[in-house]
Amino acid sequence: MQDEHFAQIKDKLGGVSRRDFLKFCTIMAASMGLPLSAGSDIAEAVASPKRPPVIWLSGQGCTGCTESLLRPSSHFQLENLLLNLISLDYNETLNAGAGHQAEAFRKQSMEKNAGKFVLVIEGSIPTKDGGIYCKIAGHPFVDIVKEAADKAGAIIAIGSCAAWGGIPSSQPNPTGAQGAPEVLKDKTVVTVPGCPANAYNFLGTVAHFITYQKLPAIDNLGRPKFAYDRLIHENCERRPHFDAGRFAESFGDEAHQKGYCLYKLGCKGPVTYNNCATKGYCDVGTWPVDTGHPCFGCSEAGIGFEVPKFQQADLTKESLFTPAATPASIEYERGGGVSAGAAGLIGAAVGAAAGAGVVASRKLKSEDEEQ
Repeated sequence: MQDEHFAQIKDKLGGVSRRDFLKFCTIMAASMGLPLSAGSDIAEAVASPKRPPVIWLSGQGCTGCTESLLRPSSHFQLENLLLNLISLDYNETLNAGAGHQAEAFRKQSMEKNAGKFVLVIEGSIPTKDGGIYCKIAGHPFVDIVKEAADKAGAIIAIGSCAAWGGIPSSQPNPTGAQGAPEVLKDKTVVTVPGCPANAYNFLGTVAHFITYQKLPAIDNLGRPKFAYDRLIHENCERRPHFDAGRFAESFGDEAHQKGYCLYKLGCKGPVTYNNCATKGYCDVGTWPVDTGHPCFGCSEAGIGFEVPKFQQADLTKESLFTPAATPASIEYERGGGVSAGAAGLIGAAVGAAAGAGVVASRKLKSEDEEQ
């Protein structure tokens, strides 16, 4: 990274040192599965004066994703990185202007930067009755999204509402709410689901685009693989308890207080793809399971806001028999017993015997039956 570029942004980062900034970018590179050397590439691209503008549209949603981006991250404020290093040209929540002035600037920026700007969509898109249930400046939100998508260089749907419909699309879905990929079927839409989406996952996606002028590798649902390629279940700190058959039966019971697995309380971690267990949120780095509440699968369509929160997940062969990503170490305890971590490993080694025993009665469909 060129020194003159960092000198121009140092004050905007709240006085963070060049060392810490490079460290942050290196960690970001590692989290995206890139070599550590890519950290310097990201730092150079983010610090460069030439950055693509961001047009941020908000539809049916609670603005939670915007709010999550304004919480602190790492050693310096994420809003400094987002608002000062990324050229955020339009965001209805954060605009300095309002009314006709704001809308005129959005259109001006889109025309001037056609094919270069990053379009971010937050909230679901109502499509019933011509989209009249969400209008901005007298125009249906669905029309504004399509117009902006036609001119955008990249499209990112942030949050579960924008990714697949979220809460607004729950049955009976009176407004015909849909996610951006459903509305923009002829476009490549990167989805960053979550309620709210983890700010780090969004920032990593944008940083990849800025650095390499292309989007990161995505799965069949448009989610960046660096964040959504593993089940939460694989990295959950309570996984050894699942493998050993130790479950909380009710909130506040002794097992719950001891930190046992929350599967019986409705945890959807075994069927949800996300990196919550490894990234956490904000500076405190926590997530629902860490605080004693089951994951309810907010980033998964058909689970997050469709399956009752405390209903047990229908386990698949993958969630039952995929080993933990970070197995616990085996330690023998006095008296001939083994540690909780060892019990977890033993359970995993026999095909999650104890954990599977708890759910054995929940018959798994064979491949023939599924066909």
